[in-house]
Order: sequence, then structure tokens, then C-alpha cells
Amino acid sequence: MNLFIYLWVFPALLLLFGVFFIIKQQTAGVIERFGKFHSIRQSGLQLKIPVIDRIAGKLSLKIQQLDVIIETKTKDDVFVKLKVSVQYKVIKEKVYDAFYKLDFPHEQITSYVFDVVRAEVPKMILDDVFLKKDDIAIAVKSELNVAMMEYGYDIIKTLVTDIDPDAQVKEAMNRINASEREKVAAQFEGDAARILIVEKAKAEAESKRLQGQGIADQRREIARGLEESVSVLNKVDINSQEASALIVVTQHYDTLQSIGQETNSNLILLPNSPQAGSEMLNNMVASFTASNQIGEAMKKAANKKKE
Repeated sequence: MNLFIYLWVFPALLLLFGVFFIIKQQTAGVIERFGKFHSIRQSGLQLKIPVIDRIAGKLSLKIQQLDVIIETKTKDDVFVKLKVSVQYKVIKEKVYDAFYKLDFPHEQITSYVFDVVRAEVPKMILDDVFLKKDDIAIAVKSELNVAMMEYGYDIIKTLVTDIDPDAQVKEAMNRINASEREKVAAQFEGDAARILIVEKAKAEAESKRLQGQGIADQRREIARGLEESVSVLNKVDINSQEASALIVVTQHYDTLQSIGQETNSNLILLPNSPQAGSEMLNNMVASFTASNQIGEAMKKAANKKKE
């Protein structure tokens, strides 16, 4: 029984596993017969002749990505590293070309990326490399599509995912950026200070104008009041000189009353000469006399109205 198992079962199992094989989803298998290409097998359960046929290899039909890092120099003599990501896949109808025409697709794609980037970047200054990175990616994709289509590869997309200048260059760029921002901030601060000064000056000018207008109005009303006072006094037979003296005395006592309302205030009146003092006294007496006359005149007028 054991001999039967060894002689028949094991060879049958080996033959069974040698005949059937499985290709995974999104994968293509290349079958060779006696060392020569025979067929392409797609995903699923497949058959082959043991010993005669063999699986030469399998290719993934999924989209793959290759990251290429290139160091090159810009037009303004700045060394920069670029990371270019290439997304590609094997064309399903060209599995034969992809398998037999190209042994190392990664190296081939890398070479084309280096060639295109080192042809494009030296035409640009560093700032343009950042601004036109999409143009670089388009140029790489265009060149790769033409070259790799012959080998059964389709370039889906190329991306410039990183631009890394030298550390000293980045530090200088940061300093320039910081200086520009400080300059803008200083300009804004200067504008704000200038606006504040202008508005303050406008406010002061308006205040002075209103203050002057108030003083002018005050003096105008004082003059109008004096004019009316003199007119009233003239109606009761008091001449202009006596009326002026009366007004001066009245203002004199109003001033004394205003000063008296304040604490810790002193007032000293010194005449320039004895004659001036005598004249001042005579004017005050005349003013009092005029005041009495005005009072008497007003009483007479009131009595006449009653009669």
C-alpha cells in the first residue's frame, strides 16, 4: 500500500500542481515553451504543460510610482534638489514589449527624468523653478510618454513634489522674506502714525476755529451789550462819558466779586500817580451819581405809567 502511494499518488499530485497555476488580479503572466515565448495569461486559473511550458515571469498591471531625486543648477547658479514622482503602468496589450524589450524600466525612466530636468531647470532662476514646477512636470511627462510607449509603458502623470535649495540659500531667502515683511510693517506703521498726526492736527485746528469763533461771538455780544447800555443811559440825559465811567465801575466791581469767590487770591490796585488816583476817585463818584440818577429816572417813569 505504501509503495502504491509513493509510485502513483505523489506523481499525480506533482503533475496536478504542475499543470494548474493561478494568475492574480491586475497581473499578467508570460508563458514560454521550450524557452520561447508562447502566450500571455491573464488573471484566473490557467493551464500549462508540465516540463514543456514554464512561467517566465509576471508583470503587475497596477499603476506604480517611481520617485526620482535630481540635483541640478539653476540659471542664477543655485544648486537645488528636485523630487519628481512618476506614475506609470504596463499597457495590457503590450505586456510582451514591457517584458522582453526592457529589463530595468526603473533605470530607464530615471534616465529620462534626469535628462529632461537637467535640460529645463538651468533655463530658470530659482524663483521661476518654484513658480513653473508644473511646466517641468509636463515636460517630463511629454518626453517619457514618447520614449516609454515603445516599451509598453504608459506614463499616467508626473509631479514635482519637492524643491529643496541649499540650506544657505533657504536661510537667505527667509531673511529676504522677513526683511520685506518688516519693511511693509514699517510702512503701515508710518502711514498709521501720519494719519494720526493729520487727524490730530485737524482736530486742533477745528478746536481753535471754534474757540476763536466763540471768543468773537463773546466780544460781539459784549459790544452789543455796551452799545445797548450806552443807548439806555443816553435816554435818561446821561452823556457818553458818564455812561462809560458807569460801565467801567460796574465791570470793576464784577471783577472784584469774581476774584472774591476764589480762595487764596490777592488783588493789588496801585495808581500810577496821585493825580491818576484822584481822577479815578472822581470817576467813581461820578459813576455813583449817574447810577442814582438812573434809579430816580426809572422810578419817575414807573410812576407816570401807573398814573
